[in-house]
Amino acid sequence: MQKSSSSSFLGPGGLDIAQAFFTPIQKTAPPSPTKRHTKISVIGAGNVGMAIAQTILTQDLVDELALVDAKPDKLRGEMLDLQHAAAFLPRTKIVASVDYAVTVGSDLCIVTAGARQIAGESRLNLIQRNKALFSIIIPQLTRYSPDSILMIVSNPVDVLTYVAWKLSGFPSNRVLGSGTNLDSSRFRFLLADHLDVSAQDVQAYIVGEHGDSSVALWSSISIGGVPVMSFLERQQIAHEEEKLENIRKEVVQGAYEVISLKGYTSWAIGYSVASLARSILRNQRSIHPVSVLAKGFYGIHGGDVFLSLPAQLGRSGVLGVANVHLTDMEAQRLRDSAKTILEVQNELGI
Repeated sequence: MQKSSSSSFLGPGGLDIAQAFFTPIQKTAPPSPTKRHTKISVIGAGNVGMAIAQTILTQDLVDELALVDAKPDKLRGEMLDLQHAAAFLPRTKIVASVDYAVTVGSDLCIVTAGARQIAGESRLNLIQRNKALFSIIIPQLTRYSPDSILMIVSNPVDVLTYVAWKLSGFPSNRVLGSGTNLDSSRFRFLLADHLDVSAQDVQAYIVGEHGDSSVALWSSISIGGVPVMSFLERQQIAHEEEKLENIRKEVVQGAYEVISLKGYTSWAIGYSVASLARSILRNQRSIHPVSVLAKGFYGIHGGDVFLSLPAQLGRSGVLGVANVHLTDMEAQRLRDSAKTILEVQNELGI
């Protein structure tokens, strides 16, 4: 179907705004052939995996949902519990197995499985154990669904997305991590709560590492289309850098607070990942801050590194990275965040 005349071409010269607004991903693979039957596989039936599965079901995103976990009894119990809700949900085939053959033909594979940190264990040792786990999981997924898109949710998500990319051999547009999509939602919530507006009217991104070195893009925040920082300057309203940084830290600490209170996080990440799945499977071409191969964007060089950037998502995965204007300080902090992740990857020896 051809685009209508009111497409992305604006101005007397026919300037294609879409071409200028996004930097395309290089060496991309085409989307998998269009088909009516859509399938998502969720690897890991823990709290996070089941929250994602439940949200996907309630939002009617797929025809088939496959669950994989190493614990057969728990896995069967979770499958039956969801199947028994069939009368209250859109019709979806739900299957589960410890055998990865159940994932065959998946459009999207979501990996939530991961080793938990042992008391006193170093971060590097935890990553090494998760790397060993991924060396089992990823080859099985690529074997049964060679045309799928891989979405990594397991932490540390940026490093493990890189590991998944290397193990899969997939083009970079078909491997992404959940990244700071949830961090950005927390950021928008805090700003909306402070200003007493809907979080859906707040445009704000957290980028970089999903962790301590994340970067809040204050310069590009808008509320109802009004750029916040320039508005404060025009109104001569003073703001302190320290207060802004404290808000960013509150975003980072948000997950730790939830974990300390209820033992784990689940619902917010479930909704976050479901929103990413919708954008991909329904070719929404919407923009999300997710972990992508960042080399070459925003002055990031020195090695292949995955971190969160505002990326456009569609049926073939990552379609491009939005050219958001960054201040010099924000750009430097983003490059510093990339260095932090690269240092960990270098220690892994991948």
